[in-house]
Amino acid sequence: MKRYAIIAVALLSATAAFAQSGDPVDRNTNASQLGIDSSQQSLTEVSVDKFEQEGYWHASISSDSGFISSRLFEGGPGIPSRSATPSNPDGETSSNLAGETEAGLSILNKYVLGARVDFLRRGHASFTLKPAHPIPIEGITKTISVWVAGRNYNHKLNILIQDYFGRTFELTMGTLNFQGWKKLEVAIPPQAADGRNGIVQQNYHYNNDVGIQVIGFRVDCDPAETFGTYYIYLDDLRAVTDLFPASPAWRDSDDMADAW
Repeated sequence: MKRYAIIAVALLSATAAFAQSGDPVDRNTNASQLGIDSSQQSLTEVSVDKFEQEGYWHASISSDSGFISSRLFEGGPGIPSRSATPSNPDGETSSNLAGETEAGLSILNKYVLGARVDFLRRGHASFTLKPAHPIPIEGITKTISVWVAGRNYNHKLNILIQDYFGRTFELTMGTLNFQGWKKLEVAIPPQAADGRNGIVQQNYHYNNDVGIQVIGFRVDCDPAETFGTYYIYLDDLRAVTDLFPASPAWRDSDDMADAW
């Protein structure tokens, strides 16, 4: 009996030693891979559109559902970029009579985009807000955000995008059942390993053409609240994007350009 007990203890000790010796290898491997992934990313928050151009965004709704109009209004959420006072190169603060600017950049940030919908009847309805041209986002987009005043309705805001192949996708940013301004954000799913399925943002063979394009927003209305007049306001469309694939760092200095 003692012999069997000794053998059992020996086996347990060997198993524990094997497990302990294997743990550091797995952890080092994961840490090494994480280091490689991190070194090949250059995450930056960029401004996609601030809704400052009159007539650039167009609103539409089915004539069976109601009427819609859109225009720009002065105002917006109380975000730091609005409250910060711009300064000149000499370090002196100066006022901007044309409106607030992005910190460190001469990007006008004075207006917001507003839309008014007058419903004809209750029922399923949706309306869209689209720019005159698709808005490209440089690099590989990770997240997209926008500030919204949705007037506490149970309508849902979706963003419409085009991928590398020109295919259209829609991503739900959230429900508009809140008071005042709120920042809604959505993550862009990573493309499939085969480079063809899902939202494709880059060609694995060539990195000189990457990214997605924003082609608009769609609001899906709650049938129980499609009556009367509805207002919505948008401002400060932004994206967190990885600029490493779009930079020349990926290409060797002696590599030829396939443009002949």
